[in-house]
Amino acid sequence: MAAAGGHHVLLVGAPESGKTTLARALFGLLPPLSESEAADVTVMASLASPSVEEAPPVDRRPCVAPRPDASRAALYGGGSGRLRPGAVSRAHRGLLLLDDLPAFGPKLAPLPAILDDRTVRVERAGVTQVLPAAFQLVATARPCPCGWFGDPEAICTCTPAIVRRYQQRIPVALRDRVELHLEVPRVAYERLTSGRLGEPSAAVRERVIAARQRQAVRFATYPGHATNAEMGPEEIRTHCALDAAGHSLMKAAVRQLDLSAGAYQRTLRLARTIADLAGAEQIGPAHLAESLQYRARPTL
Repeated sequence: MAAAGGHHVLLVGAPESGKTTLARALFGLLPPLSESEAADVTVMASLASPSVEEAPPVDRRPCVAPRPDASRAALYGGGSGRLRPGAVSRAHRGLLLLDDLPAFGPKLAPLPAILDDRTVRVERAGVTQVLPAAFQLVATARPCPCGWFGDPEAICTCTPAIVRRYQQRIPVALRDRVELHLEVPRVAYERLTSGRLGEPSAAVRERVIAARQRQAVRFATYPGHATNAEMGPEEIRTHCALDAAGHSLMKAAVRQLDLSAGAYQRTLRLARTIADLAGAEQIGPAHLAESLQYRARPTL
């Protein structure tokens, strides 16, 4: 559903649980670029090119994975000479993969606003320039510095205070903007050695493309909107209408889970994608219930 609706994802798990592999696998499920998206991506590739020559047309979505030790300019754009887009702009209409998210530390501070605006403001010589940054964030993290907090078998060596400080290195504002919070358990030996095959990626990608096509029709009259994750309040009111049972469920969820206005909207956006994958015209209680399972959990 992350690929189908363009929703941001945070994968949390122990060391070697496969978080990064899963994050990169998402890239293979993304649909082809539309003509307008390909034009935007090509422009960003030209700006990022070390030469001034025009870059050839781009026909694949970008996947940009900066290291935690990358500079702010590398992440958000800048440069002493000509303007160079940072990772957030080079990932425009593609994936921004932030592996080991807490390791980025204070450099994450501008990210929530960029996710909201889908643009980044670059200050250079007193002049502000705005670059596109409509990317899908896919991030990974351990639950604690040693990685074993909450593991049913391994012993965590971190104190509660250390775990709390580590989890708080991811800003609350950033956590709140991620629609899909997923725990990645370690794969048991029996599953690793099993000859049973899962669903082929090609079949999953077909469902993703079908869901994206529904969204293309839905947002045909909304310039700049391509996915459910980009819906604003107006689009949510129009395309996420609930029936009586849905209203009852959401009313209870807002009261019992203390959902903010933003969390309420994120729940509806994700539920719209779940309904799209199911081929449903209207969001039902089952879609809402599934969407609520992926909300951000409070840190320690």
